[in-house]
Amino acid sequence: MRQLLFLLLAPAAFAQVDPFANLDTNKDGKLSASELPKEARPFLSMVDGNADGFVTREEFQQVAANFLTPPPSQAPDASGLKNLDYAGNGNVRQTLDVYLPESPSNKKVPLVIYIHGGGWMSGDKSHGRSIAELITSTGDYAAASINYRLSQHALWPAQIHDCKAAVRYLRANAEKYGIDPERIAVMGHSAGGHLAAMLGTTNKERSLEGKVGPYPSQSSEVQCVVNFFGPTDFETFFGKDIDLAKLSRENMAIRLLGQNEEEIRKNARLASPIHWISKDDAPVFTSHGTADRLVPFAQAEELDAALKEAGVESHLVAMQGAGHGFSSDELNQRIKSFLDLHLRQIPGKISDAPISAR
Repeated sequence: MRQLLFLLLAPAAFAQVDPFANLDTNKDGKLSASELPKEARPFLSMVDGNADGFVTREEFQQVAANFLTPPPSQAPDASGLKNLDYAGNGNVRQTLDVYLPESPSNKKVPLVIYIHGGGWMSGDKSHGRSIAELITSTGDYAAASINYRLSQHALWPAQIHDCKAAVRYLRANAEKYGIDPERIAVMGHSAGGHLAAMLGTTNKERSLEGKVGPYPSQSSEVQCVVNFFGPTDFETFFGKDIDLAKLSRENMAIRLLGQNEEEIRKNARLASPIHWISKDDAPVFTSHGTADRLVPFAQAEELDAALKEAGVESHLVAMQGAGHGFSSDELNQRIKSFLDLHLRQIPGKISDAPISAR
C-alpha cells in the first residue's frame, strides 16, 4: 500500500531539486535563519533540537513540505473538478479540488476532505493531491482538497469560516459529484489537523459558520475526523505560564490569533478545539509523534482525554520517537478501518496501541 503520509516527509514531491541544498547557500550542511524562506523563520527555534541556532537536514525535512509549496494554480481544468470557487468571489484561497473514484460505482460514495498544513501562513491544496488520489484509488471514496485564507490574509476565525463554507459547498453539490452528503470525513495535518478538529468539535455551533459562500442553509457537519498532530489548545500550547500577549508577532500561532493582547487572549480560547467539545461531536482519530518539537505531544493527549470525558469516541495513536511528520503502513490501515467504520458502516477493530516510528 502506498504511503498515506509521504507528503509530510518528502519535500522533493514539490520540487525537482534538493530543496535543502538549494537553501544551504554557504554549503556548510546546516541552515541559518537568513537562509530559510521568510515564512519558515518563525519555526526555527521550534525545530532546532540542540538549540544551536541552525537547522540540520534531518530537522528541515520534518517541516519543509509545509513551506516549499508551488503557487496555487488557477489554470482551467478540463474535468471541471479543479479550482472550484466555493466562496463565489474569485479568491484562489477559497477554492477546492475534487477527486472522484477511479472506478466509480452506481452508488453515491462517502467523501474525505483534506486540509493542508503550513502554520496557517503557508501551504496549498496541492499538498493533498497524492493523499486524495490514494483515497479514491479503491473506488470506495471521493476526496477533496481545500484552500483557506492564510493568516497574512485574514485573522481567526476566517480560516474556520472558509473550511465550513467548503463543506457546505460540497454538500450542496453532492449530487453532481456522486457524493453521499450524509457521509463526510475531514482530515488534516498540523494546522490542517487543527482545522479538521475544529470542524468536528463545532458541528452544531452556529456562531462559527461565518458568511462565506452561497449555501448558508447547508450543514457544515462532518461525520468523523482524522487529525495528524494539530494544535488543540492554544491556552496550553506554549506552556501554562507563558504570557500570550508577550510572544513575538513572528510566532505562527500568534499571527493567526490577533494583533493585540485582547484579540490574542480571546482567540486563544475560541480557536481551540478543546474549548468546543460536547457529547455530540464527531468521532476523532488522532496520530501524533511523541518527539514532535513543533506541536507538543501533550496537545494530542489533552484532546483525547477531553473527548473521552465528554463521551465522544476518540482514538490516539502515539508514533513513538516521531517528530512533526511520519509514515506508517500500520497507521494507514488503522485510518482506513476508522473511515470504513464511520463512513461505510463496516465493523472493525481500531487499535490505539503506539506505533514505533521508522
